[in-house]
Amino acid sequence: MALDEVWDSGHFTLEPGGAEVAGGAGLTLRILAARLPDSGVYVCHARNAHGHAQVGALLQVHQPPESLPQDPDDAPKPVLEPLKCAPKTFWVNEGKHAKFRCYVMGKPEPEIEWHWEGRPLLSDRRRLMYRDRDGGFVLKVLYCQAKDRGLYVCAARNSAGQTLSAVQLHVKEPRLRFTRPLQDVEGREHGIAVLECKVPNSRIPTAWFREDQRLLPCRKYEQIEEGTVRRLIIHRLKADDDGVYLCEMRGRVRTVANVTVKGPILKRLPRKLDVLEGENAVLLVETQEAGVEGRWSRDGEDLPTTCQSSSGHMHALVLPGVTREDAGEVTFSLGNSRTTTLLRVKCVKHSPPGPPVLAEMFKGHKNTVLLTWKPPDPAPETPFIYRLERQEVGSEDWIQCFSIEKAGAVEVPGDCVPSEGDYRFRVCTVSEHGRSPHVVFHGSAHLVPTARLVAGLEDVQVYDGEDAVFSLDLSTIIQGTWFLNGEELKSHEPEGQVEPGALRYLIEQKGLQHRLLLRAVQHQHSGALVGFSCPGVQDSAALTIQESPVHILSPQDKVALTFTTSERVVLTCELSRVDFPARWYKDGQELEPSESLVVKMEGRKHRLILPAAEVQDSGEFECRTEGVSAFFSVTVRDPPVHILDPQEHVFVHAITSECVMLTCEVDREDAPVRWYKDGQEVEESDFVVLEKEGPHHRLVLPAAQPPDGGEFQCVAGDERAYFTVTITDVSSWIVYPSGKVYVAAVRLERVVLTCELCRPWAEVRWTKDGEEVVESPALLLQKEDTVRRLVLPAVQLEDSGEYLCEIDDESASFTVTVTEPPVRIIYPRDEVTLIAVSLECVVLTCELSREDAPVRWYKDGLEVEESEALVLESDGPHRRLVLPAAQPEQGGEFVCDAGDDSAFFTVTVTAPPARIVHPAARSLDLQFRAPGRVELRCEVAPAGSQVRWYKDGLEVEASDTLQLGAKGPARTLTLPHAQPEDAGEYVCETRDEAVTFNVSLAEPPVQFLAPDAAPAPLCVAPGEPVVLSCELSRAGALVFWSHNGRPVQEGEGLELRAEGPRRILHIPAADLTHAGLYTCQSGSAPEAPSLNFTVQVAEPPLARLVSELTPLTVHEGDDATFRCEVSPPDADVTWLRNGTVVTPGPQLEIAQNGSSRTLTVRGCQLDDAGTVTARAGGTATSARLHVRETELLFLRRLQDVRAEEGQDVCLQVETGRVGAAGAVRWVRGGEPLPRDSRVSVAQDGHLCSLFIHGVVLADQGTYGCESRHDRTLARLSVRPKQLRVLRPLEDVTIVEGGSATFQLELSQEGVTGEWARGGVRLQPGPKCHMHAESRTHRLVLSGLGLADSGCISFTADSLRCAARLTVREAPVTIVRGPQDLEVTEGDTATLECELSQALADVTWEKDGRPLTPGPRLRLQALGTRRLLQLRRCGPLDAGTYSCAVGAARAGPVRLLVRERSVSVLSGLRPVHAREGDGATFQCTVSEVEAAGSWELGGRPLRPGGHVRIRQEGKKHILVLSELRPEDAGEVRFQAGPAQSVAQLEVEALPLQMCRRPPREKTVLVGRRAVLEVTVSRSGGHVCWMREGVELCPGDKYELRSHGPTHSLVIHDVRPEDQGTYCCQAGQDSAHTRLLVEGS
Repeated sequence: MALDEVWDSGHFTLEPGGAEVAGGAGLTLRILAARLPDSGVYVCHARNAHGHAQVGALLQVHQPPESLPQDPDDAPKPVLEPLKCAPKTFWVNEGKHAKFRCYVMGKPEPEIEWHWEGRPLLSDRRRLMYRDRDGGFVLKVLYCQAKDRGLYVCAARNSAGQTLSAVQLHVKEPRLRFTRPLQDVEGREHGIAVLECKVPNSRIPTAWFREDQRLLPCRKYEQIEEGTVRRLIIHRLKADDDGVYLCEMRGRVRTVANVTVKGPILKRLPRKLDVLEGENAVLLVETQEAGVEGRWSRDGEDLPTTCQSSSGHMHALVLPGVTREDAGEVTFSLGNSRTTTLLRVKCVKHSPPGPPVLAEMFKGHKNTVLLTWKPPDPAPETPFIYRLERQEVGSEDWIQCFSIEKAGAVEVPGDCVPSEGDYRFRVCTVSEHGRSPHVVFHGSAHLVPTARLVAGLEDVQVYDGEDAVFSLDLSTIIQGTWFLNGEELKSHEPEGQVEPGALRYLIEQKGLQHRLLLRAVQHQHSGALVGFSCPGVQDSAALTIQESPVHILSPQDKVALTFTTSERVVLTCELSRVDFPARWYKDGQELEPSESLVVKMEGRKHRLILPAAEVQDSGEFECRTEGVSAFFSVTVRDPPVHILDPQEHVFVHAITSECVMLTCEVDREDAPVRWYKDGQEVEESDFVVLEKEGPHHRLVLPAAQPPDGGEFQCVAGDERAYFTVTITDVSSWIVYPSGKVYVAAVRLERVVLTCELCRPWAEVRWTKDGEEVVESPALLLQKEDTVRRLVLPAVQLEDSGEYLCEIDDESASFTVTVTEPPVRIIYPRDEVTLIAVSLECVVLTCELSREDAPVRWYKDGLEVEESEALVLESDGPHRRLVLPAAQPEQGGEFVCDAGDDSAFFTVTVTAPPARIVHPAARSLDLQFRAPGRVELRCEVAPAGSQVRWYKDGLEVEASDTLQLGAKGPARTLTLPHAQPEDAGEYVCETRDEAVTFNVSLAEPPVQFLAPDAAPAPLCVAPGEPVVLSCELSRAGALVFWSHNGRPVQEGEGLELRAEGPRRILHIPAADLTHAGLYTCQSGSAPEAPSLNFTVQVAEPPLARLVSELTPLTVHEGDDATFRCEVSPPDADVTWLRNGTVVTPGPQLEIAQNGSSRTLTVRGCQLDDAGTVTARAGGTATSARLHVRETELLFLRRLQDVRAEEGQDVCLQVETGRVGAAGAVRWVRGGEPLPRDSRVSVAQDGHLCSLFIHGVVLADQGTYGCESRHDRTLARLSVRPKQLRVLRPLEDVTIVEGGSATFQLELSQEGVTGEWARGGVRLQPGPKCHMHAESRTHRLVLSGLGLADSGCISFTADSLRCAARLTVREAPVTIVRGPQDLEVTEGDTATLECELSQALADVTWEKDGRPLTPGPRLRLQALGTRRLLQLRRCGPLDAGTYSCAVGAARAGPVRLLVRERSVSVLSGLRPVHAREGDGATFQCTVSEVEAAGSWELGGRPLRPGGHVRIRQEGKKHILVLSELRPEDAGEVRFQAGPAQSVAQLEVEALPLQMCRRPPREKTVLVGRRAVLEVTVSRSGGHVCWMREGVELCPGDKYELRSHGPTHSLVIHDVRPEDQGTYCCQAGQDSAHTRLLVEGS
């Protein structure tokens, strides 16, 4: 808001002086007797021609402290007026935000104050006050608590008054609440702060927040959970740690507390501040000490001191008119203390500026154009510029010319455009807020740039037979002429010759660059001079030609190539000259072509081809020509050896003296194989035998011994097969288990004890606790190969004990421990919701898995206690909670906790129905008089029931005109001053019933309120207005007007109006007919009240003229207006022109305005001059009209024209005004134009044109256009008609043996020309046909060969046109394509195609992707045949295959791979093992080569670590070692479609104690005692007991668990806590004696 709007010289003064600066002066704004409304930000703006600067300051005016009055009667009145109606109600859940928004309007702008419970509110961490983008005032209460409930009032004041808006805030508390909420805490900077709360149940998860930011555990924020206590410790407190902290549990239930950080900074910055762009940003900080100097910075950079201020303890930062650059992190630092806020600047949408107006184009001097325009209206608020753009006619692109700051006239010269042409222009306005629409100037201008030489011609030196290129760059796009030895080269032809059979050339122009290409220059052309000429530029250069030596283009270096046998080898050498001879050598010996060696020459390329290479073809190849050579090092190798089986690591287990055989299969029988053991090569001996059978190689250990075990490798080429051999000594019978096994089971579970022997025939003996067991249905003994099992199908508690598996002197020990299963809740499984009515009996039932299991009942997190209103029952496995007579307050969330499981119940108890007991009828009709008092009354039961009142279906709210009351059971609705519009249907509604009141209000009879006596007669003059009015007792009453006893109708020269209770009859201009008696009657009844008015109208005066006409002189085409005054104003006036009465029309307009009369003559012509007369009554006045002729000038003058004989020519001028027919005259050589049918003239508005159709040479001369005031001349030049090519020849490319057609079109008919090929004239013949038809000439050549390629030209007189004929070799075709093929998995597939030529490269594709040779894929060429061989086909090789050579393709064909039929001969068997032992799975399939895969629990298994996989022929073996309980699951073997599944069961070892508590521990009274144990694995359950009684978590005892460590914490130790404490972990236990010292 500008101060000009509220400036008061008695309050504000502006004084010179203040701070003086160099080159300037200071100004001081003084505010006298500051008031609270003067608070705010003051900004000083300074502007001059160089820019704009501003600086801001903050003024805070505080309310002075009030003193208590001596006299109670003098006590100040409350600031806020009492509310006239009940406030609105707003509910919010505890922990949520409450937002109040008030939109206030007024002038001057009101000031806003927020109040809570009558006390003013100030902004703090939880109460934010700001103004939103729409101008509304917002109060936001964050994380509402119960203490925030109350009445919130928004008060708005200005000099015109004040207004209030209020709302009642209610905070709804959750049913599940914190047992102990958070409390506000204080801390010092660099210290710590501790927040602590307590949840109802220790298992309830919680999360910590700082306002909306989730806090994760770290060094800064330490989070501790001890039973039901939740604690947050904030370390290294900083000023920005001051704020609101929350602890949240399930259901978003929160508890809130404020953390106050004490330090040098008392009032800190908000965490973030949002400011609209262009507004002022104010940041305030209060420090503990006054007069200290702080530091303001933004993003680490100090802010200028001009925007900072300090006063006592307060430090302010004022940023006036913020922009986006002001956004960032603003920090106030004071020593080591700092506070930070994030300043965010929100964008304000601005409108772009308006476009310029009155844009015009004037074509001034030659090659310039003048553009003018006016600034936009209205002018933009921000600085702006004008951007001018140009567009060449025929193009779609607009290009920027330049930008200017001021509007006016701009001259655009020809040098501003890149090339000659016609250009259009447009202009727009650009500011920081955007760009205006473009305004296009009417018309176009022809501009020609001035050319300059940028890069000139340079001498060119080339070799004989090469192309020579000359080029230069100009500063603009312009046409030029090339010269060769002084002879002009024609540029209108795409390609030309200096003379037939001589040097060929090509002229090109690309933008600013001009190029001349001389093709295949010869040695005789050396020394030729090349020149270029254009207006303003001339340049030349010389051509020098050298004899070119041959050299090798590629390869530049020696090439090393490696191939495999039968592959096709192609060596290519490219020379610099075409068809130059070369010789091939191998290892120094010259090579001769043969069937196995082909030598080809194609242009510059020389090729040596070996169709099927052999190993003996390896060597050094050389391509030699005239002293230069290219070298190729070729190596041909046999294909690599591949190991077919085994593909994976093989593990072999055997016992002493067994025969061990390791087998390896390779893909070639003659491939050498070597065996290694532990890295050393194996030599054959009596103990190691090496065998070979075709592709199979074997290593045999006839009688294996333990030292023979180790790592074996079979090496074939670059591949290796690995075998791990383990030889077990039979000195021990029991292979598994190697140590004592512990088994923990739950009653009725299945328990399997497994013992593996080294021999399948060995017999064992099972004992339990020293006694041999007897097989029965409850104890099974199983024997399977080398495995012996003892199975307990349903283990019982008495089955616990030590089991031994004995053989000879050996035994395997198993310790079995059986425990009861955990308690489970059978019913209900899901949460139960119950709704009951007050005093009903509510029963909650829970069924357990065990009858003797104890349970605990909780309500809203607190354990319940049995009473008369709450009964707990137990019946076998059923547990019940009974509410005999439920009350609403007994509703809530109930939990039945059985230790290991819980059941949840949600109970809702509703109140009894609310009824209306009086009146008994449910619908009443009531009648009252209006205005009057209306009261509607109901009685409800119970007395506290809530009711709602409705009128005509809409709920009503209390106000001054409608009062709602409630006293005991009575409910009332009162209308103190009822009006007729208050009639309607009123409904009183409770929750369950409703009663309807139909209220009608009768109105009193209508009366006239004033005057008491009849009005006096009203006398007016003719033409004066008449107003008759009266006032009724009711605003909506009807009245009837009459004049002399006749009804008055609106529109008869009068108006009837009603304004509230007033009725008005208005006569705009009275005349004699309006005189008489007027009556206004209320109602149509004869006895209805009425009021009479008498109106008298005087006689009209005589008409006369009171002013004279004024003579006028105007220019031709302008308007002339004559004016006079008449009395009275309604008198008639007659207009005459030259004595004739004027009749209104398009040219003559007559107008009347009060007593003024006007006659306007539009577009005056010379013949409109004369006398104009006005007559009124007996008076008259006359005046003379003079019309001056307007000069007819030419705005656009004639331009010189050049035309070709036969063309149409138009000469055109533009006049300043539209002249009459014959106003302009066309002349030639100063004489009028002769009559000629080819010559015509035309006029279209301002444009006058002369047309000459089909000009001839005789039409040359000077033509002119003349008027009486101006003349313009131009010259017409006609050049003779020339022969041109309308459609030139085009290059033709065909295949060998085809025909080619060349065609061109000339500008004239009947022209005779010659066709030539390579400079040799063509004659008609069987293969050469020539045709000429009208202007079209055609040449057809057929049966063409490769030698026919060359330049085809057509010559006629001085015109020559040429094109190139290219004959290409016939492409290679596929004679026979591949066929569909079906093979069996593992076999070899061969696809074959046949070509039309032997020397061609074929590309094979699979599913659209190119194939490359590999170990399994070979590509062969046999003459014209091409083979693709795919070995060891698999399912992935199936698909579509195709071959391509050049543009020819064959296929696609489909390759189908049939899957080998694989079946399982011997499936997997389930395995039961103990933790830490191993497990072996075997599966036998029908195929030896079938590849298999293993999975455990759905996860693929790979060899390594604890997993070993091997294959022995048809048998596949999986060995798992060092088993863990999580390894248990389903084992699956898959070989093709066949699969086998078995279960792996891993029995966990019993839980044992690794670290025990001390046997005795002493603790002081009041301290905390901690007992800690460590068990053998994480997740194990331990039980703490005292004197044999199990301890439960609570305020006294806290149970902690972290990994394998378990702790018992005893809080606040007392003497009675002394005793023996026991920790039970499985079958293991530990005892500690706790001693308590002190009193």
